[in-house]
Amino acid sequence: MEPSTQKLIHTFGALADLGQEIAGTGDFTEMVRTSMHLLLGTLALRRGAVVEFTGTGPLRCVAIWGLNDRTLSGFEIDEAEKQVFLEGEAAESLVRTTSTANGFLTRYREKLTEDGIELVLPMIVRGEMTGLVLLGGKASGEEFSNDDFDTIGAMVRHIGVGIHTHRLLEQIAQRAEENRRLYDELRAIYRDTVRAFAAAIDIKDKYTQGHSERVGRYSEIIARELGWSEEEVEGIQIAGYLHDIGKLIVDRDIINAPHHIDAKLSSELNRHPSAGYEILAPIKHPYADIPLMAKYHHERLDGRGYPDGLTDEQIPLGAKIVSLADSFDAMTTDRPYRRRRSFEDVVCDLRENSGKQFDGKVVAAFARAILKEVTGQTKERRITKMLGKNYLEGEHVATLLADLISDLEREISRKGAKAQSV
Repeated sequence: MEPSTQKLIHTFGALADLGQEIAGTGDFTEMVRTSMHLLLGTLALRRGAVVEFTGTGPLRCVAIWGLNDRTLSGFEIDEAEKQVFLEGEAAESLVRTTSTANGFLTRYREKLTEDGIELVLPMIVRGEMTGLVLLGGKASGEEFSNDDFDTIGAMVRHIGVGIHTHRLLEQIAQRAEENRRLYDELRAIYRDTVRAFAAAIDIKDKYTQGHSERVGRYSEIIARELGWSEEEVEGIQIAGYLHDIGKLIVDRDIINAPHHIDAKLSSELNRHPSAGYEILAPIKHPYADIPLMAKYHHERLDGRGYPDGLTDEQIPLGAKIVSLADSFDAMTTDRPYRRRRSFEDVVCDLRENSGKQFDGKVVAAFARAILKEVTGQTKERRITKMLGKNYLEGEHVATLLADLISDLEREISRKGAKAQSV
């Protein structure tokens, strides 16, 4: 095989290796160093360096071989010099040229020559200058041929593309991070706005201030125990905050009645789920089904709820969660016509109404969350704090919860087995 053919094959192999290195997703600095070594090795060059041009300040050395770091310290390119590199021919980048058109080469010629640099080539990608490649002479002492210049030019372009691509990826990552921060800020603003609405709803009812906030938190806790994703958990929390928004259209005297209201007034009050849906439906929420959760949080599994009398499978799971959270808060807070119920009574109600008013899986999940706090399995005391001091104290509380969970899980298992056999 002729030497020229061997050299051509060797050059193509080096370019292929260089392309693979640049296309890799590894460390940026290591990529540039390896690329430079491939370039030096292909032409048996003594020394070289790759410096990055960032547009401001000194050139940044990314890779260096056979040179002292101090050789490149303080190198800068002004706008006029950059323009000469962008518009010039490769020959104008030769340190050995006598041309004075390039101010950069004129200023640093002596220093570069003393350190054995013979070529200075700009890396230009899509009309942008990414940096310079500085190369020493051949180890053999031979002059550079035209083929050598072609090879060097191709490999320098490859390295330039690698640096340019890295910059683009950094910019994308930065923009993605900025977008993420903006998204988080918008979500925080949305949550704060929703909580403000919840506070406005509760202010109308002097007996239940903080109710919507607690329902939102209870709903979040239940969904998290059920294994929902973070986005789904946040959505159900928002639904809990807004579940009673329809009460804004109900007369304040009805909401604040100090006794049980009659059928006519009760019918007026029961309009609030549908009214809530009408208020929320036109809004583009970042979470799905929030209007439906507000509409159906008073539905029951046995079909005796309102406004549509839905039964078990017809009711969205989110609405079942909000329903339990709403009822639990109603049972554990003082109302104008009664004091809050003891925890024993609450557990009895949950047991009695699981499968009728409440979904057994949802009740079991909430009971597990409460039990984890009671037994210290979790350091968080969110439920305990909302219920107040001493409400969940006593060994009997853990027993009540454990028995309830066991009975519900047994019933859920039994129904599952029965459904499979049908």
